[in-house]
Amino acid sequence: MRRTVAKTYKLYVGGKFPRTESGRSTIVKNKRGDIEAHICQASRKDVRDAVECAVKAASGWANMTAYLRGQILYRMAEMLEGRREEFVSAIQVTSSATAVQARKEVDAATDCLVRFAGWTDKYAQVLGCANPVAGPYYNFTIPQAQGVVGVIAPQSPSLLGLIAMIGAPLCTGNTVVALGSHLHPIPAAILGEVCHTSDVPSGVINMLTGTKKELLEHFATHRSVQCLYASDVTKPERTLIEEGASDSLKRVKYLQIQKDAWYDQNQTASPWNLENFLEMKTIWHPSSSQ
Repeated sequence: MRRTVAKTYKLYVGGKFPRTESGRSTIVKNKRGDIEAHICQASRKDVRDAVECAVKAASGWANMTAYLRGQILYRMAEMLEGRREEFVSAIQVTSSATAVQARKEVDAATDCLVRFAGWTDKYAQVLGCANPVAGPYYNFTIPQAQGVVGVIAPQSPSLLGLIAMIGAPLCTGNTVVALGSHLHPIPAAILGEVCHTSDVPSGVINMLTGTKKELLEHFATHRSVQCLYASDVTKPERTLIEEGASDSLKRVKYLQIQKDAWYDQNQTASPWNLENFLEMKTIWHPSSSQ
């Protein structure tokens, strides 16, 4: 009887697919107990490498035209749609989701990405403003990207939660280092392959698979990560994050919502959520001579 060759999913860092420097991998079994895949288990060194790549890509992504960023995110949605059945199967491997439920999640993730793509050239008009001042000046407040955002995705929904959490910082011109679900890791690994074929510049999206227990502290303490965006965190994990983030004055944002609420884009993909990943710069300019 022929044995199936199980795929080894690698990390996605700097536009490449490296194996973890630790040499470790996790066996993923399906509901029958058969080996479905091997997943690289990222280490502290992998987090550092991913952040370095994200830092190098940050200025290029932030200075790219909003229109082009939107086109790239839309291309990601196209590629996700094209691999719909592969994602459906990946979701079902380690979860109790039916085919109908898995398709609903994949479709919602695709729609969420399209919504973020649409916001790239519009959020500045909503969140920025022209301020009334007493004097012959123009005064404008303009939103700008923060830099590198670390994302700790929820354990479930593994694909929709990940897309919802990386979409907001990407939309606003930030680069991302994301840790996918440890319980359901295959969708995150496949998403790295989607990014590779979606015109995403190298280093803009870096996808890691591994355990939150091992890597959370390194996300929180890395000084080149300007913001940490985390979901499904316990009280001890929140304490660890805030103690680690305090050293570098890192901004921390939690996304704690119920499972069904992940399908509500007014919560996950609203312009008010985008605001968490922006700095506001105010500019003064003379409007007339004195």
